Amino acid sequence: MKTKGYVSELMGKTADELQKDLVSAKKELFNLRFQNATNQLDNTARIKEVRKNIARIQTVMTQKAREVK
Repeated sequence: MKTKGYVSELMGKTADELQKDLVSAKKELFNLRFQNATNQLDNTARIKEVRKNIARIQTVMTQKAREVK
């Protein structure tokens, strides 16, 4: 399954790499929303996918933060 592979990939990254991924995903979401507002976006399902990826990244970051404590 694609999701499990993505999550396992995230688990192997450091906190700094996760932060960079989070920033890039948020930028991508902003651009997708902008394209959607101007009727330039063809694949609107991509917005939902990016939102879920942001949530996955944040979840992994929280799990890693709790492991340290």
